[in-house]
Amino acid sequence: MDLSTPPPDLYGRPRADRFMQRVTAFGDRYTPALGSPLLRRSPRRPPARPTPPLRLTVTGHRTIADGIAELRLADPAGGALPGWQPGAHIRLRLPSGRERHYSLCGDPADRGGYRIAVRRLPGGGGGSVEIHDELLPGTELTVRRPRNGFAFCAEPAVLLLAGGIGITALLPMAREARRLGLDWHLIHTGRSAGTLPFADELRALGPDRVEIRTDDRHGVPTGAALLARARRGTAVYCCGPAPMLAAVQGALEASPARTLHFERFGAAPVLGGSPFGVRLGADGPLLAVPADRSALDVALEQRPGLPYSCRQGFCGTCRVHVLAGTPEHRDRRLTEDERAAGALLPCVSRAAEGETLVLDL
Repeated sequence: MDLSTPPPDLYGRPRADRFMQRVTAFGDRYTPALGSPLLRRSPRRPPARPTPPLRLTVTGHRTIADGIAELRLADPAGGALPGWQPGAHIRLRLPSGRERHYSLCGDPADRGGYRIAVRRLPGGGGGSVEIHDELLPGTELTVRRPRNGFAFCAEPAVLLLAGGIGITALLPMAREARRLGLDWHLIHTGRSAGTLPFADELRALGPDRVEIRTDDRHGVPTGAALLARARRGTAVYCCGPAPMLAAVQGALEASPARTLHFERFGAAPVLGGSPFGVRLGADGPLLAVPADRSALDVALEQRPGLPYSCRQGFCGTCRVHVLAGTPEHRDRRLTEDERAAGALLPCVSRAAEGETLVLDL
């Protein structure tokens, strides 16, 4: 008996049973959304096809502040690009093979191109320098479609706090808040006026709603000062360097703000870590990973060409395979099946004290 094909009727009659038709249609549509592994996918639905990346061309490249370049990317054939929402980012695969994430800072209504802004970091991993020096107009890139891990919920009252280049994620939120008629304010902080991009664009959105603070004129702001504009029930969105985020988190409870949404520039501090070891390959060097550093950081000292991007456990660029050892997974990307098969994101995941992970590198 073929159990994969249901009978035409509950009672074996040759005509189709309308109730069972409806039940089957409901199951075909909603079973894949259920969390149980046994119900994850309906056998009648074909497996989802991976979404292909985009092939885009750099159509604009200009300096907009000290050490900051703005790029515009478009379909070389002039086609409309996939839509996105404030807070979204794209992942670029650079000509060198490096992959990097950047927030979209243009207008979601503009389907003709994506805009990003990149700060040059000479002491970083090389991605920003490559973008500044080599991604000239006409360069073609492979780009992953927009994803959003910092969604704007459009609460009635919002306070947007940007530190330096963190304005790239918050500028579209300010534009959306204005469009929706929300009670919004934005504070942009940085070392000096010359280091802050989009100042004129921000002021044009609402001079009475935008405050630009520079360390050389106003001093480094405290968390309480940044939250001073928050009223009871305000939702705070913050994107900036770690000290700024820590200051805002520390002052939040004493403020009238209700919630805090944030996005980090880079890796979060390691919390609750223990020292362990990683071996790069079955016969490779054994490296000690301190309690306050990631396995990726330590491995990069030996293998500077290792791929990585977000350093926060969500993009999957640094994915490696574990040959031996028991990892402690801390990522937000891998499925349980992928972990069971040996996948690991060394940017955040660790191991118990004294454990050694042998990585296929």
